[in-house]
Amino acid sequence: MTRAERRSLGDRAPAVQWVALLILSVVFVVVLETLRLPAALLLGPMLAGLVLALAGGTVRAPAAPFAFAQAVLGCMIARSIPLSTLHEILHDWPLLLISVFAVIGASYGLGWLLARWGVLPGATAVWGSSPGGASAMIVMADAYGADARLVAVMQYMRVVIVASGASLVARMVAGDHVAGAKAVAWMAEPAWTPLVQTLALAIGSALLGAKLRFPSASMIAPLVLGVVLQDTGLIVIELPPILLAVSYALIGWSIGLRFTRPILIHAARALPRIIASIVVLIAACGGLAAMLVVMAGVDPLTAYLATSPGGADSVAIIAASSDVDLPFVMAMQTARLIAVLLTGPIIAKFIADRVQANERIL
Repeated sequence: MTRAERRSLGDRAPAVQWVALLILSVVFVVVLETLRLPAALLLGPMLAGLVLALAGGTVRAPAAPFAFAQAVLGCMIARSIPLSTLHEILHDWPLLLISVFAVIGASYGLGWLLARWGVLPGATAVWGSSPGGASAMIVMADAYGADARLVAVMQYMRVVIVASGASLVARMVAGDHVAGAKAVAWMAEPAWTPLVQTLALAIGSALLGAKLRFPSASMIAPLVLGVVLQDTGLIVIELPPILLAVSYALIGWSIGLRFTRPILIHAARALPRIIASIVVLIAACGGLAAMLVVMAGVDPLTAYLATSPGGADSVAIIAASSDVDLPFVMAMQTARLIAVLLTGPIIAKFIADRVQANERIL
């Protein structure tokens, strides 16, 4: 597309650009779902936003709906932390604590190396390497000033590699007994009272986040409140697929629409080293899984899935359809997500400051 054509697209009415964005998003989601790639509902809109931005589009994801989408993401994470998972964390806390921080330490170490070698900026390298939920890491990275576009490239590259590897390992161990993801009931009627409760929590959290002006408050508030309210029986978190799809789309658009040609060129140049760091991290987690098998008597597939670095939703699907200790797997994944959310901002700032200090000395 020529420079003149890109300008003409940017000059078109916002309504025309939004229609083009919606059509592109649907096309990308369908293609990614057909290929059975994880997180298609977020990656599709992100790719659509990227294409529109490179073609000269000027629309941006509106702030208030984006804050609501963050709150819905927080509710989704809270829903995945039921009381049974918390009990499992408390029951096996010494083993979980050691395993969780071993994976986090390896991830942050690789992030520090990527920053030290100048592959990526310090905070971006840390958030991109963080082994939490990819969507949550992107939102947190954006809130704390890292480049969410490069973080998205790193996170979803790892999600694809980890999910593919976990699927392959599970299929090798369990044969053909590993089922795929369940079909989504898009038109199913939701439970209306829980849905109203969930929407109130999400909207209230988004408003609270705007008032507090605290980074990622729109996601952290519903996560914390949702876990407490859900596990005390005060509310039931209900998230219809269409609500999640819209929220994912808003988050994906907010990232994709900010891409530029220089960012894509930088990501392409860094990609071989990013992939190498992912492979090293997977190997390190495989070594930790072997230690769990030998020292704690955990069965091999449970240990491998529990220590897989990121892609918790994909790992949950694989674990649920395999003969493994599902509570242990989800307890490990959940504990690691919570630990990353708590330590990520501090570690990212620490590494970024150290890298900048070394650059000044040199």
